[in-house]
Amino acid sequence: MRSCSISNGMRAITFDIESISDSIVRGHLDVAEQELTVVAIHDSETGEYSSYFKEELPRLWPVLERADMLIGFNSDTFDIPLLNRYYPGDLTHIRSLDLLSEVQKVLGRRIRLQALAEATLGRGKKGDGLKAGDWWKEGKKAKVAEYCVEDVRLTRELYDYVLKHGVLKYKDLRDIRDIKIDTKHWEREALSTPAMTHAFPL
Repeated sequence: MRSCSISNGMRAITFDIESISDSIVRGHLDVAEQELTVVAIHDSETGEYSSYFKEELPRLWPVLERADMLIGFNSDTFDIPLLNRYYPGDLTHIRSLDLLSEVQKVLGRRIRLQALAEATLGRGKKGDGLKAGDWWKEGKKAKVAEYCVEDVRLTRELYDYVLKHGVLKYKDLRDIRDIKIDTKHWEREALSTPAMTHAFPL
């Protein structure tokens, strides 16, 4: 399924990671203890969604390296550090945009992807990360990949929405409130950053 991008000549990879671990530190996932299971992406150049299991990651690296920007949700503190453990280089050299971080800058607190999606897009996630971990252990790998792709779809649609409207929405008790986010520099700065060279021979 294709999703149109409103970017002007910028190749953005929106991505999400699923992982498994028995280790939780102070209520949060410990990146150092996580094992990656699947990565899902949306490529703005093709408009397509795809997923990669851990053994397929060598096919993903060239796609990421050609990106002008990586877009995620909680990606700067979780997804990129975890993916970097498998990548033979340093993904932090690619410009990244973490929607959760952008929301936190404005509100001073974190808002779950589920809450943003429900208020902004009118629909939410089809499960949760813990359930996805159970599916993986049960051998339902395709279901985990599908769940991961859906998280990427929500993240991409939130990104497109805030670029167009300048706001994301969340529910505060009974009220739907706007989070006003300044996006005018996002894509311009990404295009001004040189693309990565390959970290390893292809």
